[in-house]
Amino acid sequence: MRDIRPTLTRRPKAWVERGGLSTLLLALPMLVLFTYFSWIPIGRAVEMSFQKTNLIRPAEWVGLQNFRHVLDDPVLWKAIKNTAEFVVIALLFGFPIPIILAICMNELTKLKGLFSALAFLPVVIPPVASILLWRVFYDAGDHGLFNTVFGWFGLGPYPWIQSADTSMISIVLLATWSNAGSTVIIYLAALASVRGELYEAAEVDGATAWQRIWHVTLPQLRTVLFVTFILQIIGTFQVFTEPFLLTRGGPSNSTVTLLLLVYRKAFGTGGGGDYGAAAALSVMLVAFLAVLSAIYFRATRSWSNR
Repeated sequence: MRDIRPTLTRRPKAWVERGGLSTLLLALPMLVLFTYFSWIPIGRAVEMSFQKTNLIRPAEWVGLQNFRHVLDDPVLWKAIKNTAEFVVIALLFGFPIPIILAICMNELTKLKGLFSALAFLPVVIPPVASILLWRVFYDAGDHGLFNTVFGWFGLGPYPWIQSADTSMISIVLLATWSNAGSTVIIYLAALASVRGELYEAAEVDGATAWQRIWHVTLPQLRTVLFVTFILQIIGTFQVFTEPFLLTRGGPSNSTVTLLLLVYRKAFGTGGGGDYGAAAALSVMLVAFLAVLSAIYFRATRSWSNR
């Protein structure tokens, strides 16, 4: 049997000679900050999920009682239904629209910079300011912006966020408008890396614009599409700001989401101050998203490598 000890002893030296030590030193501040601000709070949240605490009195270890309390909460299942509804509708609107906009903007080369700035503008606006602005747009009276526009055509007025039937779709429209710009920029950067000779070859073969998009553009964006899709799934499951500022979960809990329920348990009136239950619900959500991400990457591994 070949003696591998010399190889093992040479590895640390070779690693240092290749610049491994300097790389580690440069990455050390980031690792320390990430551990302090991310991993330690995550570990503390997991610990709190097994405790009864209000962060003032000494914590009491209660085991799985917080998880049972969360599962017995009837509002949880309403929040799960609302979150799932938001995820489905947001993906139907929010996933294809940035792709379409990015492709159209990529074709309009002369005005590409202008359209890129306009697409990214909603991302620059502070979320609180944009949501408060949309509250004016969604005003159920005749003087609301959207109802005013529809009134020109003899339609409305519509209740928008004041009705349980239309409140969720109203939040989806706001979330799509405010978040699409950053995704458009990602797609534009990916489109810039597509080799021009592929389009030239397609034109020589007589391909139409749609055929070039279907057979050249989208296949070249496959990896980016897979990554942004799972990121949008994770982001939509964690929706909080829009329903919190726009509807506070109403009317009749029609827009309460999982993260909004976490906030209510931790800081809300009535049931507020139950940090153990809030941590337990957060841990359950993280575990679900981790399993969902693992299944997604496992299922799409062969597709993304084609």
